[in-house]
Amino acid sequence: MILGVIADDMTGASDVALTLSQGGLSVTQVVANTESFHQYQESDVVVAALKTRTAPVEEAVKLSLDACEKLLAAGARQVLLKICSTFDSTANGNIGPVADALRLRLGAGSTIVCPAFPENGRTVFKGYLFVGQQLLHESPMKDHPLTPMRDSSLVRLMSAQTRANVGLLSLDKVTEGAGSIRESLAAGDVAGVSYFIADAIANEHLVSLVEANEMRPLLVGGSGIAIGLPGIYRRLGLQTISRANRFRYRSRGRSAILAGSCSVATRGQIVKAIAAGFPTRKLDAVELDRNPSTIDEACAWALKQDAIKPVLIYASDAPEQVELVKRILGESRASRVVENALGGIAKFLIANGFDRLIIAGGETSGAVIQATSLKALQVGPEIAPGVPWMYSAHTPELAIALKSGNFGNDDFLISAWEKLTSQESVN
Repeated sequence: MILGVIADDMTGASDVALTLSQGGLSVTQVVANTESFHQYQESDVVVAALKTRTAPVEEAVKLSLDACEKLLAAGARQVLLKICSTFDSTANGNIGPVADALRLRLGAGSTIVCPAFPENGRTVFKGYLFVGQQLLHESPMKDHPLTPMRDSSLVRLMSAQTRANVGLLSLDKVTEGAGSIRESLAAGDVAGVSYFIADAIANEHLVSLVEANEMRPLLVGGSGIAIGLPGIYRRLGLQTISRANRFRYRSRGRSAILAGSCSVATRGQIVKAIAAGFPTRKLDAVELDRNPSTIDEACAWALKQDAIKPVLIYASDAPEQVELVKRILGESRASRVVENALGGIAKFLIANGFDRLIIAGGETSGAVIQATSLKALQVGPEIAPGVPWMYSAHTPELAIALKSGNFGNDDFLISAWEKLTSQESVN
């Protein structure tokens, strides 16, 4: 193994796994509570998929350090802390505290922090994060139910989460290339600058950042920062040939979509799927809390639907409705009720012959993985930027897509099945 990745949610894990696989590396995504990663050490990359983005700080740090130890024990020579491309976090963390703990464990000096993912419209300029043409705090992320982003300055956001010094690698410095960036990192080592927020508005900037970083022990960023890593490893002789996964899968069962994300993107995708005639059932969080049998009713409904199209079960809703539910149930209870319901439904569907699933939302994806017996996934074909089909490495055999709520165009839920069908047809 060359690289160990610690991802703070399940969708982010599959996002970065896809990026690294497309670069020619063999990648295995492992659920981080797996006892040991040794059986996967022949992969170039092992991605430890956590559910720590909104966990209590102490828990997030503990789980991340545990994953780091397993990755190092399996042979990882470098660690990437994979965060969301919209820097999803609270005022207290968990990006800063986890990065601090990993820096200390790895003995890392100045560390690059860059969530940019230009292909998906996430760019950083003068330390400010943009989502498309909007500043982060003006984008739909300002209404995220768990991590509302009300500031666009990554320097301020990171500084609020750590006592360490945070500097800026401006676009002028980044465009000068790896040599100039490397000088800044060396100067930061001397001056005690622990983190450099790095500007990046194009893939070439991300490549320069990792070339400058080379084999420094730690990187912090979105999946975009991984674009240049395969080239670095080949240049250093750590990987000599392309070993990208070439997995094929033929479904023998039924298909389902489970959506908990309340993002604008996911809600638009649901509207499009309904218009396309997908059998659809909406879950109400208040009703789920008051009447647990609602889950059984949704499962029974799914079994009765025509198998020609995927069934769609969702709890996604508009921001004003989400706020109403949070006032009734409380924020943590509202989220927990929905996640537990969708996790339980996923477990039931898999046990009853559903072997193709799309899960929309990072927290929802984490809940589904925890509720099922999935332990490791291999990378399949790309559906949309940042979203691949993944195939279970062990039983139960299934194809699953873990989609960040913000990713994909309106046709995503429809085109995903076309992509998988095309993949199956070559078997």
